[in-house]
Amino acid sequence: MEGQKDTEPCRSATARAVALAHLLHQECKNLLELYKERESFLSHHVPEGERLLIFDLCANTPSSAQRVGHAHSALIRCLEMLECLVAREMEELGEEFEGEYETARKTVKDRLGHLLHSTGALLENGEDVCVPLPEFQCVQGLDEVEGSGSFAAKLWTYRVLLELIHWSDSAAHALRLLHSERENEQEL
Repeated sequence: MEGQKDTEPCRSATARAVALAHLLHQECKNLLELYKERESFLSHHVPEGERLLIFDLCANTPSSAQRVGHAHSALIRCLEMLECLVAREMEELGEEFEGEYETARKTVKDRLGHLLHSTGALLENGEDVCVPLPEFQCVQGLDEVEGSGSFAAKLWTYRVLLELIHWSDSAAHALRLLHSERENEQEL
């Protein structure tokens, strides 16, 4: 009985993290749709090129916890890129607007912060955390897209939103696997 109490919070923490990752994924998809509505000329355009975030998994055959650590590392970078694009949009527009897109963007940023906290707590021992990526410099943003100017910045924003969708989905899958494994361990 005592052992069940100790593991119950862990299991419910993974379940909450799975739900949070799924919610974040849906909100990221919604944010991209709102962005495409706002920038209507992008509605039929899909940026070409490699992903903005490409790095190897921590191990050749990663455990589910290592996959969560991998997604956690990528989501840290996604948050940095999101903060960068928010700063750029505010600089470009001169002030913060409060439309549907901006509200959704704030929700995604907040939810992403909560997911990072949740996954960080699940990986508290640090064994499954990947080597951190080099610190992201906001200046790199436009360098990621060929060309300069407003159109390049809009394409970069589009690509950042695609990264958020990809990595929130990856996190959801990794967390679901971790949750299943932990539930199975409980049953034994």
